[in-house]
Amino acid sequence: MSDEIPFPYVSCKFLVEIDSSIVASFSEASGIMVETEVEEYSEGGVNDFRHRLPKGSKYGTLVLKRGLIDDDTLWQWHRDVAGGTVERKPVSLILWDETFDDEVWRWDFRDAFPVKWVGPDLKADGSAVALETLELVHNGFVSSSGPASGGGA
Repeated sequence: MSDEIPFPYVSCKFLVEIDSSIVASFSEASGIMVETEVEEYSEGGVNDFRHRLPKGSKYGTLVLKRGLIDDDTLWQWHRDVAGGTVERKPVSLILWDETFDDEVWRWDFRDAFPVKWVGPDLKADGSAVALETLELVHNGFVSSSGPASGGGA
């Protein structure tokens, strides 16, 4: 038994990989979720119990936010989709250790494509970073922990 207490990973050390290339780092990523829907079934004569049967699982929309930069790759990808040319791409979200030396967790999203792009809120009296938001749908994901692990969950 180890005396070392594990600490949670720091969530600010992550990069996004689209189509096997690291793209500019993002300041926020959310929507990493899977939810299994259930159907309740009442059995005749049993009034204090309901069976819960799994129906299927659904995945959240991956939401990425970053400072607006002079690279319109993500904007163009969404414009292509809006124009009817849907190109699905593999997208990976990679969480690194505190020194950016080792990959500690990875989520690989299958067949992702953008469904929403939001530009920055511009305010003359503010000094906040101009943010762009990209929302991606996908056909599920696998996750793995540890450097170069090939496992999935």
